Amino acid sequence: LAVLERGRPGEAYNIGGNNERSNLELTHELLRVTGRGPEMIMRVPDRPGHDRRYAIDASKIERELGWRPSRSAWPDALRRTVEWYRSNEAWWRSLAERHAAARAT
Repeated sequence: LAVLERGRPGEAYNIGGNNERSNLELTHELLRVTGRGPEMIMRVPDRPGHDRRYAIDASKIERELGWRPSRSAWPDALRRTVEWYRSNEAWWRSLAERHAAARAT
């Protein structure tokens, strides 16, 4: 709502939770949340131009609009996200199937 209420029209704002994690950290936590073990991890070579890290600089929205994350998202938000996908499988699966069918034509 901060962007809608106080943002400048046409301006871009990065929104982040200040919870930077490596892909491997995320993978291990996702496996833990889903009750799977590390044997599920399959290491593959990095693609050319592979990003070494993904980070969002949310300082602009914090500085200009006073926006801050309302709670620490890690790992509770990941757990809630997994629960949402489990509870709403019929909805997202139908979207995925429609998307796959559209790509096949």
